[in-house]
Amino acid sequence: MREFDLCVIGSGPAGQRAAIAASKLGKRVCVVEAREVVGGSAVNTGTIPSKALREAILSLASCPVPAIPTSSDFITAARGATLANLWASATRVIRAEIDLVQQHFANCSITTIHGLASFVDARTIHVETRQGTQTIKAANVLIAVGSKPSKPAGIPFDACDLITTDELLELDVLPRSLLIVGGGVIGTEYASMMATLGIKVTLVEGKARLLDFVDAEIIEALQYHLRQAGVTLRMGENVVKIRHIEPDETMNIASGKAVEAVLESGKVLRADCLLYCVGRQGNTDSLNLPAAGLSADKRGRITVDKDYRTSVSNIYAAGDVIGFPALASTSMEQGRIAATRMFGQRCEAFEELLPYGIYAIPEISMVGWTEERLTMEGIPFESGIAHYRETARGQLIGDGIGMLKLLIHQESHAILGVHAIGTGATELIHIGQCAIAFKATVEYFINVVFNYPTLAECYKIAALNGLNKIRGVA
Repeated sequence: MREFDLCVIGSGPAGQRAAIAASKLGKRVCVVEAREVVGGSAVNTGTIPSKALREAILSLASCPVPAIPTSSDFITAARGATLANLWASATRVIRAEIDLVQQHFANCSITTIHGLASFVDARTIHVETRQGTQTIKAANVLIAVGSKPSKPAGIPFDACDLITTDELLELDVLPRSLLIVGGGVIGTEYASMMATLGIKVTLVEGKARLLDFVDAEIIEALQYHLRQAGVTLRMGENVVKIRHIEPDETMNIASGKAVEAVLESGKVLRADCLLYCVGRQGNTDSLNLPAAGLSADKRGRITVDKDYRTSVSNIYAAGDVIGFPALASTSMEQGRIAATRMFGQRCEAFEELLPYGIYAIPEISMVGWTEERLTMEGIPFESGIAHYRETARGQLIGDGIGMLKLLIHQESHAILGVHAIGTGATELIHIGQCAIAFKATVEYFINVVFNYPTLAECYKIAALNGLNKIRGVA
C-alpha cells in the first residue's frame, strides 16, 4: 500500500492545479488518471481540440473574424474539407499540452498512476491498472474526474448520424446539414464553427435566448451574427423525440442517412446529422462513492462548500464534477484553492471575478456584473460602449462587428462589469478584470495611455461614452 498526503483523481485542469499546488507545499501527491495520457477531457476531447478546430477553420477562411462565409473559394475549400484533416492540425497542440502536463508533474515529483480509481473507504483508493491493481492510502482526496456528454436513454445514439461532441471530431465526412440540440456554451461554439464551414446549421434551445448568464446585449449581437452566418435559431423550443429516418429525394444528404427531431410545438426538423449538446454527466459512476460516505446527484455532480470540501471532511471536489460554470479556467482555480485550503494555507480567491470565455465565431467574454443583475439588485449604473470599428486596430484587422461594454456605477464611477464580443475578446477582458479587482473608476481608463493602435483603446472610448451619459453630455 502506497501512502500520500493527497490523492487527486483525474488529471484535467482542476486535478493538475491541485496536484501542483499541494506539491509546492511539500506534500506527497499522486494523480490517478483513467486514460493512458494525462490532461483529461480538456486536453484530449474538449477544450483544446475544439479550440484547435476553431483555429483551423479560421485559417481555412483566411480571415480572423468571418461573419458570413461568402467567398466562393472558401466555400469550395470548406466543402472539400473533412473533420479529419481539420482535426489533424490539432494533434501537435494536444501532444504539446500532454507533454507540458507530464513535465510539470515530473518537476514537482508528482506520482502518476494510469488506471480506474474507486473508493474502498474515505482514505483508501483501489486502482485498476493494465498491469494489475494498486491500493493507495491518502490523508486527503480531491475528486476531479470531469464530465462527459449526456446521453439520455431514449435517444438512439450512433457514431455518425446522431452524436455528441466526443464523436464529432471522428466523422469522416462533413455533413451538409447539422441539427444541434442545446444552445449552451458547447452547442453555440460548434454552431458557429460549422456554419462558418458552410454547413446548414439549425440550433434548438429551450430558453428564450442563448447563454442566459451572459449580458443580453452581447447575446443579441451574437445571435444576429449567427443568423447572418446562416444559422437557423429555434429558441424557446424543446425536443420531444429524436429518431433516424430514411431520407427522401427532397433531402440533400451527404451520408445516405438522416435524423429527425420533433419539437414540442409540433415542428419537425430534419438533417443528415444531429449533435446532442444538452448537459454533461459527471464521471462518478465508477468511483464507488457510497464506500467513502458520498453521493452524487442524477447528473453525477458532487456538492461542495466554499472551500470545495464535500460532506466528508478529507475529501474535496473541483471542476466539471461540481457543476456550473464547468470551464477549464474556473476549474483550474477551484483545484488550486481546494489544495491550498485543505492544508490550512491562506488563499485569497476572487470568485466574483472569474472571467467567462465563449469561443464562438465571433468570440465573447465577460467579467463582473451583468445589466440584468445590477437592475435586479437596484444598483444604479450606466453603460459605456465602444465598437472595434472606432479604433485604428479594428480597421486594420477588418473586424467591423466587435464591441466592448463597460458597466459603471452612476455615483462612485466604479467599474462593475466588462463585456466584449469580437476578435481577442477573451484576451481583452482581463484588463477590465484587473480594474474591477483593484476598484478602479472609469476615470482611470480616461486618463491612462494605451498603445496605438490597439483594441485596448476600446476601454478609453467606452469610458468616455459612459461618463458622458452619466454627465448628460451629448
